Amino acid sequence: MKSINNINQLNKSDFLSIFGNVFEKTEWISEKVFELKPFKDFNDLSSKLLDIYENCHKEKILIIFNSHPELAVAKKMTNESKLEQAGANLNQCSSEEFEEFKKLNLEYKNKFGFPFIIAVKGKNKTEILNNFRQRILNDVESEFKEAKKQVKKIATFRLNEIINQ
Repeated sequence: MKSINNINQLNKSDFLSIFGNVFEKTEWISEKVFELKPFKDFNDLSSKLLDIYENCHKEKILIIFNSHPELAVAKKMTNESKLEQAGANLNQCSSEEFEEFKKLNLEYKNKFGFPFIIAVKGKNKTEILNNFRQRILNDVESEFKEAKKQVKKIATFRLNEIINQ
């Protein structure tokens, strides 16, 4: 990855091409962070991105949640989501697993109003399905908090990927 000095010198377009999808399809967070340059170091950049997310109103958080693809069944995904889901073998579901994901995705979205979100990095299909089966039983407030935490985890994984390239 480029040095923090190089990042501080990026124009807006280049900055957004690198950091624009840290939060799934939510480039506006990176646009706000771009205006906060220069960054002292990568931690400063990361904390500014995460702080903007953490301080969003509930309505904006729901928009961010709804930018995430459904697990195992989404056809149109960002490259980051494709790689993350493939890393958990969600692109290699048996027909039974696929049907269960379809059923759970529908039930979850109907209950909570946003797709099931989990940081899949380091997890396998079984862990994810078990987590899905448990979390669908949550109340709306608990699940909102959990989904918000998972989005932050995904963003942190993506930032670390960018920084360690």
